[in-house]
Amino acid sequence: MTNKRVHVYILSGFLGSGKTTLLTKAIDYFTEAGRKPAVIMNEIGEVNLDGQLIANEVPMSELLGGCICCSSRGDLATALNDLVIEEQPDLIFVESTGIANPMEIIDEVTDASLVLPIELSAMITVVDAPQLLELNRTSRGKTYRLMRDQIRCANLLLLNKTDLLQEAALQEVHDLVREWNPYADLHYTVFSQIDIRLIEDIHMDVPKRTKVQPDSNGHTRGHNHEPSHEDEHHHHSHRHVMAYTHFFERAVDSNAFEEFVSKLPQEVYRAKGILSFSDTSSRFLFQYAYREMDFVKITPKGDVPDVAVFIGENFAKDAIRAELLKLEAMSNT
Repeated sequence: MTNKRVHVYILSGFLGSGKTTLLTKAIDYFTEAGRKPAVIMNEIGEVNLDGQLIANEVPMSELLGGCICCSSRGDLATALNDLVIEEQPDLIFVESTGIANPMEIIDEVTDASLVLPIELSAMITVVDAPQLLELNRTSRGKTYRLMRDQIRCANLLLLNKTDLLQEAALQEVHDLVREWNPYADLHYTVFSQIDIRLIEDIHMDVPKRTKVQPDSNGHTRGHNHEPSHEDEHHHHSHRHVMAYTHFFERAVDSNAFEEFVSKLPQEVYRAKGILSFSDTSSRFLFQYAYREMDFVKITPKGDVPDVAVFIGENFAKDAIRAELLKLEAMSNT
């Protein structure tokens, strides 16, 4: 497998929030920068109308007639595999349907990352600010709860259509969103207009360049500023829903690995991998969820490395990595 990892960005947000508008802006930016983007577009219906807005030269896979978090589950991994092998893009945008459960999509992408050279880089959620305000004031039903889940999982939040709200109403929406997700990088937008470099910065670990806030009339404007200590802390903390992928250089002891998994911090709520153990001849698929772990013998198809993915909220990736490196070092002694 190549060392190059294709960055995968999931675009989430309820119907009509502005996901496709953001997607077209991002494609233009990365294309002009000499990068090769690809797109996976999921639609509940049988026709992909939004796909008509994507330039013909951009590789695109259409998943129609169902949602990738339920009825079309499994199709996403196939689409990722086909794009990576046939098109060799630098990055892939997955635009989910407006009614998709974000955690199911995160799970699907990280499953695929065990066997493909891809890396989940961000969950970007576009919020229809006026719609969320109305639902919060009137009917807190299924749509409201779905928008809450989409917001909670985001690394980057666009509070969109802010020009349609007065200052007090906008503050009300802002407070609600921050209650659900105090960590994500949050920007007020009109027509999903942001500095697209913010998307790239999520996985590049460099300071944010622009903050977008509305003025007293509800219009947005950018403020360029030098990074402060507060910016630095915010940058490292906003990636609260995260996935850490570890590639093993050598087999580790099975008992030591089980003990490591049993002591994972509570912030890690899901883990999975394909591993070789120094004290067994078989390879194993391991799963970890709800503080329970399971190991199943497996013979992977193709050249699959020993790899594990850890998913959680605001956990210390460096600490996980350090413990795994210790296990590898112990196996080499």
